[in-house]
Amino acid sequence: MSYGHRRKQYRGADEYDNDRRREVYDTPEQKLRKSIINLGEVDPVQELPRLAKQIREQVPLSVPAISEGFRIGVTEQPFKIPFYAALLRLLYDPDPDTPDQSSSTDASPLGRQILEDYWKGFQAFLDKLAWREIRLCIHFFAHLTVAKLISPDSMFEVLKAFTAVLEEFGASHGRAMKAAQCAAEGLMMSGSAIKQDPATDVSQIIDAISSYIDSVTVSKTLVQPIVRLYGESPLVEHADELLDSALAALKVLNESDFAQTADNIPQPYADFPALPDEPFDLPSILVPPEVIELDGLTTDTGEDAQVKKEEWPQYFVRLFDADITPDPTTPVGYALRSGILDLIDIFEVNRKECARLLLEFPKWQLPGTFKPRPGAPPQEPLPGKDWQLESTIIEAALGSVFLLPESAHKPVYYIALITELCKLSPTTVGPAVGKSIRKLYSFLADGLDVEVAHRFADWFSVHMSNFGFQWVWREWVPDISLSIGHPKRAFMRRAIEFEIRLSYYDRILKTLPEPMQAADAYVMPEEGPGPDYEYDDPAKPYYEAAQSVLNLMRGRTKAEDVVSHLDSLKNTLSETADGDVNVNAVLRSIAVQSLLNIGSRSFSHFLNAIERYLPLLRNLASGSIASNTGGSNVEARMDILDAVSSFWKRSKNMVVIVFDKLMQYQIVDPTDVVAWTFTHGGVHPAAGEKTTFNAFQWDVLKGALDKANGRVMIARRKVTALRKEEDDNAARVKASDSATASMEVDAEAKPAVMPAAESPALSTALKAFTTLTREQKAALSRTLDGFVSYLAAEDRLSSLAGDVITEKAWQNRANWDQPEWNTWETWCWYRHFSRTYSPYLRNYVNTLADAALTKVSSSSADPAADLFRKTWNIATGQEV
Repeated sequence: MSYGHRRKQYRGADEYDNDRRREVYDTPEQKLRKSIINLGEVDPVQELPRLAKQIREQVPLSVPAISEGFRIGVTEQPFKIPFYAALLRLLYDPDPDTPDQSSSTDASPLGRQILEDYWKGFQAFLDKLAWREIRLCIHFFAHLTVAKLISPDSMFEVLKAFTAVLEEFGASHGRAMKAAQCAAEGLMMSGSAIKQDPATDVSQIIDAISSYIDSVTVSKTLVQPIVRLYGESPLVEHADELLDSALAALKVLNESDFAQTADNIPQPYADFPALPDEPFDLPSILVPPEVIELDGLTTDTGEDAQVKKEEWPQYFVRLFDADITPDPTTPVGYALRSGILDLIDIFEVNRKECARLLLEFPKWQLPGTFKPRPGAPPQEPLPGKDWQLESTIIEAALGSVFLLPESAHKPVYYIALITELCKLSPTTVGPAVGKSIRKLYSFLADGLDVEVAHRFADWFSVHMSNFGFQWVWREWVPDISLSIGHPKRAFMRRAIEFEIRLSYYDRILKTLPEPMQAADAYVMPEEGPGPDYEYDDPAKPYYEAAQSVLNLMRGRTKAEDVVSHLDSLKNTLSETADGDVNVNAVLRSIAVQSLLNIGSRSFSHFLNAIERYLPLLRNLASGSIASNTGGSNVEARMDILDAVSSFWKRSKNMVVIVFDKLMQYQIVDPTDVVAWTFTHGGVHPAAGEKTTFNAFQWDVLKGALDKANGRVMIARRKVTALRKEEDDNAARVKASDSATASMEVDAEAKPAVMPAAESPALSTALKAFTTLTREQKAALSRTLDGFVSYLAAEDRLSSLAGDVITEKAWQNRANWDQPEWNTWETWCWYRHFSRTYSPYLRNYVNTLADAALTKVSSSSADPAADLFRKTWNIATGQEV
């Protein structure tokens, strides 16, 4: 025993020695850089003089290393920017430990040297159009302007350079929005110094931002989280647009000559004595243009087929009153929300660190801005402030989750972040989350966008799964009496469906009050999720035939033999079946459901079964059970999709997954899935009633369109890569010929070399791209055609589709029944389709308009036709 113990100790000592040998030590420059980045771990104000002294004592003094520390700190820890400005101001002062500095070879203060080197880093950010880093550097320069280290007129000219972007012809909204943010936020922080300079006029910046906002008013109607289908400029309630908030805050500050800035933003350098030196003049800048890569592939518009993600105005949902969370249209409210959003964005790579920093956010703000946390020393609240930190954080995080048409990061990041916040401070964050859920639930009846409601149900279910599915469902029991199509009832069904996916049917059932467990409440499904093999009951028709096919597949019989067996079954059933029975459809259903039954045990079983019987599936999709001609038949493919939907009718997510695999293996096309979505996909849980369009149909539709668009993108990249390879090869051959010719003294003039023909690989890639582009266009056209038939076809004009979009109808929504709510939901999904796939719709605007919109009577004054055309025009960038 003692020997074994000594042996264990020896191994431990050996490993310790190895670890020491592998240890890497930081250089003095790295240590100093870390000290700058870690400023304020205890008290930033007290640490400033010590850190300034440490920087001066570095030997040898490395200005680039110090500047790099500032750049990292400013762009990755923006809440420290005021204190970094104060640190740089201290570095302008003479070194107190060096009394006589007149003989120094470099008369420039250390702080100025750092600022000059910092500017070089900012120029690099500008050249790369790293917008977040650019904007945070502007914040830093703005604080330095107030600290009198940068001249106000040069800062003003830099801000004007960003407003010049707003006047560029054809500038994307994303580019203009980011440039406007830089100008607006820089002016908010430095306006008090700029406005004192008689050579500047801040109204130029404010007017430029205001003019741009007025020019994009129409596009805002498609991304408002609270939907109003009526009116030209519907009032936006419970939401604030990003640039609108910035402009409102700027105007408030300008009216007071920016006197409120010091009351809203920390300025630890404010009491420092003025410097005798001239301030630093920022060099003039020019914001580089966007880089657009052209691949030479054209669409029906004659333009290059490069698809660029469309960027829309950003609306953030407001969940609380101004006495609980700051109003983002005020200077302090905008600054606080911007700071929180920057933290959430920057620390996406580490949600735990992000949660910790968010809860420490008051440390970097003026004392009294937020209510003190439990156990913290009491603080004197600032007038008009004293907000709840946790509610402010949750409101900003959920506002980011619900951005339309999509959030900046995956929703799962925000969901995980909120979970981490709850774990760090359950007593304070938990109530804020509960209030947010109740507020969002109340918005469902006031027009909450269907995509926002979809994400809300997703977040709600995942959050409940992390905390034992504990929710007071009894609060919502009275809402069971609402119409079956009411958004609140749809939310409850959707949330429960998601919860069951994350847990077990019986467990979720026990969390609900008894009224919600009843079958006629349509909250819980009647059965748990799982497969539903139609031919598993001996009493049902075709049981024997289905069992024979199933046994063959269980025995891993070759696909060809299964096809032969189906052929014999076809002859047998044709002799006994009634005249109105489609034997081919029955056999397709038997074959597909049997195959799915084999693969229902797990996802790996499903993939193995699909891959083993690909020849069988292709034969079924060809339209002839026994023929293997490789043909195509729309009816056959619809039967396959119907069989999948029937088998997994109790697990809607599996329908989406199987459809995706069938498209991946090219058993069905995306256009087939789109067509199925509009003709077979909308079955309501209440008595199997057919609806117009619902969330499940959107999931199926989105999967099909994403598949079609993704294939085109991959094909385009392949063509571009092959063309580049051919161009490079041709350039090398030409260079080699030129070198050879130059070496021939008496060489005769040779005719120019004709361009070589396209390589077989490129020709094949171009054909594939053409085919996939045609498929993409067909899928988009079929989608548009489906929405036209639901909402704006001539035979439906002046009907329900038009009645629910008037202001009078919306005010009377308390009396709506299932048809009205279903139609309203369909309108909202059409809006979401238009804004989500706007870049692709613009590529085919002419063809799609001819194919579908001609069905909407151009001379009709029906509100449904007008709204349909208006939504289409906004999404495709045409005149409304």
